[in-house]
Amino acid sequence: MLRLTDIRLPVDHDEKAIKEAVAFALGVGPDELLDISIFRQAYDARKKSAISFVYTLDVSVCREDEILADANLPPNAGKSPYKEFEYAPMARPNLVERPVIVGAGPCGYFAGLALAKMGFKPLILERGKPVKQRAADTFGFWKKAVLDPESNVQFGEGGAGAFSDGKLTTRIKDRQFIARKVLIELVNAGAPPEIAFSAKPHIGTYKLMGVVENLRRIILSLGGEVRFNARVEELVIKDGAICGVKLADGSLVECATLILAVGHSARDTCKMLHQMGVALEPKAFSMGLRIEHPQKLVNRQQLGPNADNPLIGPADYSLVHHASNKRTVYTFCMCPGGKVLAAASEKNALVTNGMSQYARDDVNANSALVVGVDPKDYPPGPLGGMEFQRQWEQKAFELGGGNYFAPAQLVGDFLAARPSTGPSAVAPSYKPGVKFTDLGHSLPGYIIEAIREAIPVFDRKIKGFAMPDAVLTGVETRTSSPIRILRDETGQSVSVKGLYPAGEGAGYAGGILSSAVDGIKAAIKAAEKMNREEK
Repeated sequence: MLRLTDIRLPVDHDEKAIKEAVAFALGVGPDELLDISIFRQAYDARKKSAISFVYTLDVSVCREDEILADANLPPNAGKSPYKEFEYAPMARPNLVERPVIVGAGPCGYFAGLALAKMGFKPLILERGKPVKQRAADTFGFWKKAVLDPESNVQFGEGGAGAFSDGKLTTRIKDRQFIARKVLIELVNAGAPPEIAFSAKPHIGTYKLMGVVENLRRIILSLGGEVRFNARVEELVIKDGAICGVKLADGSLVECATLILAVGHSARDTCKMLHQMGVALEPKAFSMGLRIEHPQKLVNRQQLGPNADNPLIGPADYSLVHHASNKRTVYTFCMCPGGKVLAAASEKNALVTNGMSQYARDDVNANSALVVGVDPKDYPPGPLGGMEFQRQWEQKAFELGGGNYFAPAQLVGDFLAARPSTGPSAVAPSYKPGVKFTDLGHSLPGYIIEAIREAIPVFDRKIKGFAMPDAVLTGVETRTSSPIRILRDETGQSVSVKGLYPAGEGAGYAGGILSSAVDGIKAAIKAAEKMNREEK
């Protein structure tokens, strides 16, 4: 198979254009092309009046060896490196041991899927509810401001990513094409086919719920098991090795292989691990505010004459500023045509996040404006970052009025350091509601100072970013885990054998796709260990 990169075509090209472009690039007749698959599709909007799609293609062609040896082969053509990832190793015959996975988010479910496809019949323990029941609790919180600490945006089947844009981008190196395998598995579970090749794939919350349910069904069909409302309260450790877990209902689940795939908000689990002597260390994360603009403004600034072109869809952005106080401000989790959502998981604390549906057709665009926080910024100890997050979430709860309304401020007022009294042209999307106030004390001073400096700078890149009527909503604190559960080259905890910390909550991933990849890698390492021990 050949790989062709940088194939550029007009946005409105017809179905034949790709085949014609490939034939021309390779100097062959169209009838010699056996198959063309899109590996990646992006768009180049640097020239807004002539936006083009940019393709990376894998091509099966007659006379492949002859074409590869041709001295006139263009520099953007060569042998394709792609090879579909295959799950391995397979479980040994008559394997007795059953692996246990804690957490039914992307890390846990893809670890479970990999183990199930390798014949290991995993048991997945999830503290929350099935995704549809969880959705009812979450929507109820947004409507009535009644929080269920065990069933919300953070906890339940699908993990925190189930209530987001369903973004599937990652910056991890993927030489084994495991990320590609994750995308294919998601398509097989009902996700839109284009996520397999889109440069910025996303699923959207409602579609993602169905995909999560289908992943569960596949795992069950292969002999796996999923238990909900099964919160792990204690590890059972003997002679430095895992031998089981105790659940909140008092029951014991025995195991010698445990993949810990909890999310970044499982603070009680992290506290338990620390108390039990599992090696943890603090890590950097980021905190900030959500900003909302009209999506039409973002489209106009980013796409120009193509602002309303349905073939391109709503525009996004990615911005970075290195502030004079030595802090870096950057946009995070940008949600075109989306909403700012209530993401609290603890009583009397407030957290925001962003989400979009598949169509991304809401009137506002939103993203987080966040600033890096280092362990030196918060109290010492492995749990210092966790407590630091909680401190500012409780502060935001108070600023919002103590009823899960979020504190909000107009950008013009924020830049002028004066309180806001109400909305203007941009209606805030956060539910159950917002209280307009002064966000100047909602976060540490160095974060507020850096964001105030960054907004006018970002306005020079996207005109209107600093529009006075844009809305800031606080606070965004859970960009990533504030801890890392230390593991060795075998993937096991450095302090407990048989324990495999993985995914975002363990500090080794950031987002749906990278968490799923880390789950698969943990599953493979766990499978290798189980096979060795069965000999």
